Amino acid sequence: MADFPLSIKGVVIADGCVLLLLNGRGEWDLPGGRPDPGEDHRAALAREVREEAGLAVEVGTQVDEHLFEVLPKRFVRIVAYGCRLAGGSDVALGHEHLDGRWIPLADLGETIGGHPLPKGYLGAIRQAIDQPRSPSERMV
Repeated sequence: MADFPLSIKGVVIADGCVLLLLNGRGEWDLPGGRPDPGEDHRAALAREVREEAGLAVEVGTQVDEHLFEVLPKRFVRIVAYGCRLAGGSDVALGHEHLDGRWIPLADLGETIGGHPLPKGYLGAIRQAIDQPRSPSERMV
């Protein structure tokens, strides 16, 4: 999977909800993006979540890795990490997305509010929910 462009994504869960951002393709997205050359993945993810949603997070462990077909025959390697809020939960949407919402975990599915949630992201969210943690690290 090393031959594909890399995107680091965060599964940010708080109060029984997950943060999702609506991208320009009309799909729900996890916050994140490409690390700068030489940038640590966790540092890149914390920066991206701050830029895209105005939120401070603590980046935890990797919960998923998969290939995502962004456009026909154009793949991106997604590496997702579980994240915890390190401050308030009010989303301050950046310029890259059309909407940002805390979606109740009970409402997750392949479509939310008429917009698709890619299966790989749904799987990453489920992995983050199911990942065993110590009580101090619980995200849900």
